[in-house]
Amino acid sequence: MTTPTEQLTQKSIRIARSALGSDDMVADLSELFHALGDPTRLKIALALSVRELCVADLASAIGMSESAVSHQLRLLKTLRLVRPRKSGKQVYYVLDDTHVDDLLRTGRLHALERGR
Repeated sequence: MTTPTEQLTQKSIRIARSALGSDDMVADLSELFHALGDPTRLKIALALSVRELCVADLASAIGMSESAVSHQLRLLKTLRLVRPRKSGKQVYYVLDDTHVDDLLRTGRLHALERGR
């Protein structure tokens, strides 16, 4: 027979396990945070959280070469964090959806609360 304390512990473990979700979801989430954990990719995402920009404007805004920015955009596009929009010969990038914007906004608020 289990004690009330043991029952509570088992219930807590079940609740914690259910929060983990599937291994695939955890892998996807880890990939997302890994991508945004890179300062260059995070700068790109933050710039795009304000407005859509072409590669040249992004490069100028974050102080990097267009080639380097394009390389990072390819990864962000593969992870569906940004999406391109073609206008004539120019390609503009924007955050893929509101979830990415929400994540950046929440992260920014957290960093500001920490005094950084």
